[in-house]
Amino acid sequence: MDERFVITVYYVTDTLALTFVPKQKYRPKMNVAEILTVAIVAARYYENNLERALLLMCQTGYLPKERCLSVSRFNRQLHQQSAFLSFCVQTLLELARDGDTFIIDSMPVPVCKRVRASRCRKVRGADFYGYCVAKKEKFFGWRLHLICAADGRPANFTLLPAAYHDLTPIFELTYDFPQGARFFADKGYNYADGEQFIALEGLRLLPIRKKNMQPHPWWDEWELEAHRSTIETRNSQLESMGLERLKARTNAGFDIKVHASLLSLWLSQSITN
Repeated sequence: MDERFVITVYYVTDTLALTFVPKQKYRPKMNVAEILTVAIVAARYYENNLERALLLMCQTGYLPKERCLSVSRFNRQLHQQSAFLSFCVQTLLELARDGDTFIIDSMPVPVCKRVRASRCRKVRGADFYGYCVAKKEKFFGWRLHLICAADGRPANFTLLPAAYHDLTPIFELTYDFPQGARFFADKGYNYADGEQFIALEGLRLLPIRKKNMQPHPWWDEWELEAHRSTIETRNSQLESMGLERLKARTNAGFDIKVHASLLSLWLSQSITN
């Protein structure tokens, strides 16, 4: 574990908690910032394995052993703070929307193997059967639609059933961005009517053109090639956090791990930059 990352996570979450979380009537063993720090560290270093992260943070002295919760009690406390975790994600993501260059893409977030889809209790139905073109494989679960700033920080996201096309949430995802913002994307986002509609809001959608389509001006093509690697790298980082093999018994637990992964990515990119 990187000490600078752990301290930064605790400082940010503790600052937000002191400002927005009501003061508790009793003094818990672990405060809100410590609980969220364990979840974010688990995403960053232990593929969202909360039990392993909690144990190692106690053993390495980041958490006093006398105040360390049991795994079951920690999970209950974490679920109680799920709304605040979501608030932290939305707050920090808004800070990454101050530029004019963004990259948009999607990645699969399966809930189980396809052979077990008929027995899955978290999600059911044909809408959750998806196909990943980049990996040329089918999966069952959700699809994460992610917008990142040019420096790699996540700026907005949504989770939709896997069968939904990449263009489905494009208008909702780009709604709260400043005028003049440009969104570089892959071939799956080619949609003439959508590009015209977004242009009415002062935004530009710039997907990679197919061979039988009119290309962008050369300067847009150059920037498109330069920025596409950013989102691919972010997807790889999320994959290394175990986002494509999350283990959670409930949808609430699944959402917590997704939010913790995005928060971990945002903070790690902020520290790097």
